[in-house]
Amino acid sequence: MSPAAHIGITAHLEELGFPLVVSQLAHPTVAGIASGDLPAPVFRSWLEQDYLFLLDYVRVFTRLAWQAPAAHLGDLVDLAHATYHEELSLHRSLAAEFGADLDGATKGAPCAAYTAFLLESAASYADGLAALYPCMWGYSTLGAILAENPPPEPRYRRWVDTYADPGFAALTRRCGQMLDEAGADPARAEALFLRGMRHEYEFWDVPG
Repeated sequence: MSPAAHIGITAHLEELGFPLVVSQLAHPTVAGIASGDLPAPVFRSWLEQDYLFLLDYVRVFTRLAWQAPAAHLGDLVDLAHATYHEELSLHRSLAAEFGADLDGATKGAPCAAYTAFLLESAASYADGLAALYPCMWGYSTLGAILAENPPPEPRYRRWVDTYADPGFAALTRRCGQMLDEAGADPARAEALFLRGMRHEYEFWDVPG
């Protein structure tokens, strides 16, 4: 049995991914959120891109739900519901404060590449779970780190609080459990996860 299989594929992926989450802290967009000094137009553009991303993220969950074993079906419906009604509600609320045009926005290259990767991966149940896990686990981990010294700007603090919330962490843990139970090939899951982590970093490159 390989070390990855021995400790569980999700735990192995999180070990690989943690330094990549930490590296995001140095990205100018994330550093600006953390300090509270990120220029509003940059966050507005990021917000529009993430809104478009999350619409496709909901589609990924629903595509996986169609393939899911009975034990996972309700969880995937819950994840789709939470994304659509809670995360997107935050984005709509922040959009009003930042003047973002959610309905008129178009995908930049990082968003288009990431969503295409996720939707393609979701053609296979185990592959889809491995590909989407960087987003949930990465944001939950990033939120927890940023919440240790929250930004003074209240709008950015609200964003941090959303991803540091224990409820979001619980959804992330359940997603990880489903990945462990999906019987993914460890090498394939690792490749998809690391590709997803690269997309996560590149997503912070906000289009002008």
